[in-house]
Amino acid sequence: MAAVMNNPPVPAPHYKLTVDDYYRMGEAGIFGLEDRVELIEGEVIEMSPIGCFHAGVGSEIPARLMNQLLGRAIGWVQYPIRLSRYSAPQPDFALLRFRADFYKTALPTAADVLLVVEIADTSVRTDREIKAPLYARHAIPEYWLVDIPARCVEVYAQPEDGVYRQIQKLTAGRLTPIAFPEAALDVAGLFQA
Repeated sequence: MAAVMNNPPVPAPHYKLTVDDYYRMGEAGIFGLEDRVELIEGEVIEMSPIGCFHAGVGSEIPARLMNQLLGRAIGWVQYPIRLSRYSAPQPDFALLRFRADFYKTALPTAADVLLVVEIADTSVRTDREIKAPLYARHAIPEYWLVDIPARCVEVYAQPEDGVYRQIQKLTAGRLTPIAFPEAALDVAGLFQA
């Protein structure tokens, strides 16, 4: 007769991929062009598909902001940011410090990021519970979670000790980046078709 073990499972050690490992895998063809993945804390994470409303909002935010910030900041749309040895997320949009080379020689790091934006229709929980803490741990000064189902923007600011100390939900009014308070978006307008 077999004995039944009631002990909790022992977590097996995991190998964490580095950003360099991740890029070598891409160069080797392990990830195809159709694979939507990003590296978070050493793990390759599948990204949610982008629907038409998500894509529209994802086009509107950089178009409206960059129209006001041309030559003062760089709009970074769905490109990687190297946060650490083990994380290179690809946010929907990031506002970066201006650099004359447009980051052609090296990926931006956390120190280059002024604002990061994730747009969520099916990924709200992931963006709130995984991405927000990740960005806070790396002291990204501001994070916007555009919650399409709730028709609101969650604004995270004041990262300290790995958490954002200020969080507010906006359903209307002006939304401005902390770094550029003169550049504004109409929150309600983001959710109009």
